[in-house]
Amino acid sequence: MGAPPGYRPSAWVHLLHQLPRADFQLRPVPSGFAPQEQEYQQALLLVAALAGLGLGLSLIFITVYLIRFCCCRPLEPPGSKSPPPGGGCVTWSCIAALLVGCAGIGIGFYGNSETSDGVSQLSSALLHANHTLSAIDHLVLETVESLGEAVRTELTTLEEVLAQRTELVAAARGARRQAEAVAQQLQGLAFWQGVPLSPLQVAEDVSFVEEYRWLAYVLLLLLELLVCLFTLLGLAKQSKWLVIVMTVMSLLVLVLSWGSMGLEAATAVGLSDFCSSPDTYILNLTQEETGLGSDILNYYFLCNQAVSNPFQQRLTLSQRALANIHSQLQGLQREAVPQFPSAQKSLLSLEETLNVTEGNFHQLVALLHCRSLHKDYSAALRGLCEDALEGLLFLLLFSLLSAGALATALCSLPRAWALFPPRNPSALYSGSRLSEPLLPARLEPASPLCSFPGCRRRPH
Repeated sequence: MGAPPGYRPSAWVHLLHQLPRADFQLRPVPSGFAPQEQEYQQALLLVAALAGLGLGLSLIFITVYLIRFCCCRPLEPPGSKSPPPGGGCVTWSCIAALLVGCAGIGIGFYGNSETSDGVSQLSSALLHANHTLSAIDHLVLETVESLGEAVRTELTTLEEVLAQRTELVAAARGARRQAEAVAQQLQGLAFWQGVPLSPLQVAEDVSFVEEYRWLAYVLLLLLELLVCLFTLLGLAKQSKWLVIVMTVMSLLVLVLSWGSMGLEAATAVGLSDFCSSPDTYILNLTQEETGLGSDILNYYFLCNQAVSNPFQQRLTLSQRALANIHSQLQGLQREAVPQFPSAQKSLLSLEETLNVTEGNFHQLVALLHCRSLHKDYSAALRGLCEDALEGLLFLLLFSLLSAGALATALCSLPRAWALFPPRNPSALYSGSRLSEPLLPARLEPASPLCSFPGCRRRPH
């Protein structure tokens, strides 16, 4: 089974689908989408665990770097006023890393929006498919009830009126049998009636999960944006307490970024496996959940010339029966009305019911064609496998840029705030300035020898 005509796997799907997979014992796992199998679940968990490995390596690198910075700094000579070499480069590298993080935040907002658009397209397609299936059930129920009412009232009354003419009663009973046959054939067209799987419920569940996913990513993006902005503000104001607080917050956001990266990577890989060949999995899952025959599901999911309409025989029989009813009513109109004028009302009511039934029948023919439901199926796949997958890749890029920028900032911030000048005014007189005289040279104290009256100081 190939992909439906309205959907073709993208290059990203092919690329991600070709990535090797392995379980926890590092044994190769086929790339076919099989979420119910334990080996495939382990393969996706292993992909997510790579982000955990990256987080661990980042924390080890940052810890070793900071320990080396704190313990292996060269001692500054007393009274040295010049900043240590490379201080400006450290500050500017931190600023550059934070600006890269801000650019990654913009990419994250775009990816979050694309993912939301893809899921919204999926929900809209499910809702439209639910509307089509509900319309089929409603038309079938309305038509069957209308025919049943006509059989119970108008045709029964007509038979009583024409009781004196045996051949006319036989024609009325023939119309009754044809109407009952049409009702029986039409009841088999409501194939989704009584099915436990509801596209409406699936769309509501998908929208519910997507709403919280979108909100969680917006909060993560805003949190990282605030951390970057306040860190830049702390560097500009040379505020040690603000930079220290933002350093702790950067560590928290770094952990969240690596965690989101693992989730995004595993989801993207699993989605690429699904999108590479979605028909087989969807057909098997739908048949398992609904109990429908494979001929019906193949017709609507594939919708090509190789699969015939499973309702074609019922539609043909119904159309022939409606034509027979129409001809029989016309015959009764010519033969019975001149002799039994009271039959006119019943015949007109039957003609009206027949016209309504024929109108509903033509609507059913259009709705039962695979074109409408297959269009919804293709739209759902495009939303999930194109927009949503593209959004996930942009979110993955955001997490990667965020992790790199925050790791660089965490290495640079301690060195940057160590270069800030002290804020305590008493520190201005520390160090070598304690040896300088606190009074200006012009305010030298008088000599004790000239403290008595009449003493004159000799000029220097």
